[in-house]
Amino acid sequence: MKRKITLKQIAKELDVSVSTVSKALSNSKEISEDTTKKIQAFAKLYNYRPNNIALSLKNRKTKTIGILIPEIVHHFFSTVIRGIERVANRRGYNVIVGLSNESFTKEIINMEMLANGSIDGFILSISKETLLKQDYHHFHATINQGMPIVMFDRVVNEVDCDKVIVDDFNGAVKAVKKLIENDCKNIALITTMDYVSVGRLRTQGYLEALQTSGIEHNSNLILKIDDSLDVENHLELLEAEIAQFFKTNPNIDGVFAVNELYAVSSMKVARKLGLKIPDDMQVIGFTDGVLSKHATPSLTTVSQHGQKIGEQAANLLIDRLEAEEAEPEQYFTNNEQKKDFIKVVIETEIIERESTK
Repeated sequence: MKRKITLKQIAKELDVSVSTVSKALSNSKEISEDTTKKIQAFAKLYNYRPNNIALSLKNRKTKTIGILIPEIVHHFFSTVIRGIERVANRRGYNVIVGLSNESFTKEIINMEMLANGSIDGFILSISKETLLKQDYHHFHATINQGMPIVMFDRVVNEVDCDKVIVDDFNGAVKAVKKLIENDCKNIALITTMDYVSVGRLRTQGYLEALQTSGIEHNSNLILKIDDSLDVENHLELLEAEIAQFFKTNPNIDGVFAVNELYAVSSMKVARKLGLKIPDDMQVIGFTDGVLSKHATPSLTTVSQHGQKIGEQAANLLIDRLEAEEAEPEQYFTNNEQKKDFIKVVIETEIIERESTK
């Protein structure tokens, strides 16, 4: 009997990437004909069955939802999962959680594994590496084989599916205007690189708030943290970068950080430099998590309502699955006709604590 083989093993045996194998098995035109034939022949030899939806959603239901997230430690993602589980359980579905760990390859492998007869549909947030590569073939392949996807938080226009997003732009506007109303004159932004959509939108909101308030933005007051740095396991690198930023710009009296970790680290660094919060520097972060509540002083934040995002995403996916079950011919069209996809925008709110006046 021929042994069963995985995407990763095929890639290793043929000395190509997992992405190349995945595309070749989907007959992507991006892969040469010779390479495609070689990969498909090898897969056939070893009895590989990609995304075994041959059973079809029309004939088989697992009543299980696959959740794919970049990381589990962030409070935001854990609250989203809580919301998904709450709705799924109420509507008779189970959930399986997979982690991409911000890796493009792991995202593909996880989707392949979960889609192979284990689940009925996906709720997912895209990994940073996938966003950087701008390669979404695995999402298109999954959807084209009849498995619906709902994206949340990190989404892309290039993939047609239902989406649930936070109003990142207006959330940032609210935060920066709060600092302006509190008499901050030199407001810094600590953000991510622009290829992550949420960081880009929050940066745009920061700039918009300054402009509409008649404040000329100073590019020296924007610190973009390199996402390739594993700052969560090497906090000293993040703190050193923020410390240098503060020393170079001693007039900073307000900080808007696009995530909780950057905000709490900013307060820690400011205190080490002898600054009092909120007297000398006021700080607002994005994501109302555990760190915000237990920081010293406690952190004013923009709440994303993670549980509500999860609940909305679960309802969208289950509604889609049950509509497909009722009228399968309408949905299994391999994108021959575009479905009416839904985008839900979740409003944010400012949670005031001790880091602002």
